[in-house]
Amino acid sequence: MTTVALVLAGGTGSRLYPASRSTRPKQFLPLLGETTLLERTVDRASFADHVVVSTRPELEADVRALAPDAEVVVEPAGKDTGPALAYATHRIGELHGTDAVVVVLPSDHTVGDDAAFGETLERGARVAHQTGRLVAFGVDPTRPETGYGYIEPGSDHGAFFDLDAFHEKPDAETAERYIDSGYLWNAGMFAWGVEPFRAAALDSPLAPLVRALDDGHVERGFEAVEETSVDYAVMERVTDAAVVPLDVRWDDLGSWDALARLLSGDDEGNVVHAGDGVGSAGGDAERPSQSEDAATDDGDDFDERALFVDSADNVVVSDGPHVSLAGVDGLAVVAWDDRVLVVPKAEAQRVRDVVSLLKEQGTF
Repeated sequence: MTTVALVLAGGTGSRLYPASRSTRPKQFLPLLGETTLLERTVDRASFADHVVVSTRPELEADVRALAPDAEVVVEPAGKDTGPALAYATHRIGELHGTDAVVVVLPSDHTVGDDAAFGETLERGARVAHQTGRLVAFGVDPTRPETGYGYIEPGSDHGAFFDLDAFHEKPDAETAERYIDSGYLWNAGMFAWGVEPFRAAALDSPLAPLVRALDDGHVERGFEAVEETSVDYAVMERVTDAAVVPLDVRWDDLGSWDALARLLSGDDEGNVVHAGDGVGSAGGDAERPSQSEDAATDDGDDFDERALFVDSADNVVVSDGPHVSLAGVDGLAVVAWDDRVLVVPKAEAQRVRDVVSLLKEQGTF
């Protein structure tokens, strides 16, 4: 079995605006230490025989600089994970053979135990190889999260479960019910053989792209399909998919409130993170000059970057300006470059609304 770790690095991560911008996506940010999220993910993929990073043309130079030992696949247009994974899986078949097993890793996750993580993904790859099934990795939930989709597991086969259903992001009451029912978080990580995925994609909205790729017409294939996620286009349509539980500390660094879970704070629950030394865009991906746990090393960030007066449970992120909060609770305040964002932590997902308007104005 040849295992290929496929790292997705073509998105922007708009919910981490203003640190993440159109020319500086979040996978190029060193948000949790000296290395960028992309570098951490590539290192985590060492369980595989090969590592391939999928990205879009305007990010290719930075990806190659940050992951010099990985192979890079450049999709001609960003159309969500469905077309991106169909193209990348096709290219992996050309590079490493159609018997290869692809393990899909988004580049913006945090993991508490890389060794246990790799062992679980290897097991999922073996399940895909031995059964011919498309495999999803489901994270054992630690809270009734409303920002994630859920996977409903079915019959237990020892190394894996049948995947009975995907469920969209729930409200709080539904999330509680999902937890009680043993559902898993949908982490957006998958394993599949090149040929089984191709067969499934041919019976999906991605079929025009797959046929065009078979004929060598990449651009024509991308033009023939709409933006769509691989969950909707393929995984939710497959009747014999499998799920492998991932029982490690895991988080999707998708929005600013996640830092409150990942970093320690003061006695009032306030978390401060310095953003110095961010890897720049445009091909100049320099390493930052901060410690491995910059927000928690010795408290200097609290003194230099933020002041809290009668304030609790806030997240402050700054790449320079000092931020003072008085009489407020539960906010995320981000000062980066020449932009400032203020949003309630409980509504951190609404940063997407801000970014949508900025894109309309051409100022994202």
